[in-house]
Amino acid sequence: MIFNKNTAKKTAEVLLQVKAIKLSPQEPFTWASGWKSPIYCDNRIILSFPTIRNYVRETMAKHIEEQYGKPDAIAGVATGAIGIGMLVAEYLGLPFIYVRPDAKGHGRKNQIEGFIESGQNVVVVEDLISTGKSSLNAVKALRDAGVKVKGMVAIFTYGFKVATENFENENVFLRTLGNYDTLLEKALETNYITEKELQTLSAWNANPSEWNAI
Repeated sequence: MIFNKNTAKKTAEVLLQVKAIKLSPQEPFTWASGWKSPIYCDNRIILSFPTIRNYVRETMAKHIEEQYGKPDAIAGVATGAIGIGMLVAEYLGLPFIYVRPDAKGHGRKNQIEGFIESGQNVVVVEDLISTGKSSLNAVKALRDAGVKVKGMVAIFTYGFKVATENFENENVFLRTLGNYDTLLEKALETNYITEKELQTLSAWNANPSEWNAI
């Protein structure tokens, strides 16, 4: 699912550096889904650090060209991936569009914002993959509009089994810059977490919906 191990290591390093990923096994976060989690990821913070955002932009753009070839446009998933998606599109010299979770209830009632024609192809950019449902919702909207989705690229994935199954079921090819396992390796290597915290974080990832802090 990751592009390669070196990219995953570097991505883990920069995400930890700017605290885009926060690890807190002792005081878990509560996700919107109600899940208790010892990790919280907010990749939008990358946009506030020029050197880091340029690394993500250029690395993602290069991997897109290598993996998918040059699409007709880049599509960002609202709202988290609008910023990085636009930067990637700019770097590649491509049009940019973004996809809302739902169609607007007023005006033109768009779900897809920007210009794209039926039959054109896109690569979808996402900031974070958890279960994959919101990401695949964007893919469905694009396909319903007659747009061909070549695949999806994301900054980071938690690596949940349910996400892998969801992407396979919808026949969507996904690649990410970083992943959970590599993040934990880097966090342990840099003493960001202890061996005991590593065990907690690994146990959560194996069964996030049922996990409770000990």
